[in-house]
Amino acid sequence: MVKKSHGYRARTRALMSKDVRAKGLGSPNRVLINYEVGQRVDVVINPGFHKGMPHRRYHGRTGIVKGLRGRAVVVDIGLGDATKTLIIRREHLQPSRG
Repeated sequence: MVKKSHGYRARTRALMSKDVRAKGLGSPNRVLINYEVGQRVDVVINPGFHKGMPHRRYHGRTGIVKGLRGRAVVVDIGLGDATKTLIIRREHLQPSRG
């Protein structure tokens, strides 16, 4: 028998893959957005950029910006009864519309 893999990107074939025409790093406009403390943001993982990528369990979740740390953003995200603090690069965030 083969052992089950428990890697950071295990079982993400559909979640962390792009369409053929969307492959690559993407537009720089996403990185140039200025986030402010208290702003609501959505976590949308960009699989073309590996640095600062959050775990797949946070994909599609909404959080609140708590601060900035270099090129990354500190985000508080609710997960069940707990509140998790994540350090996520801007490539994996977008302003929340809701």
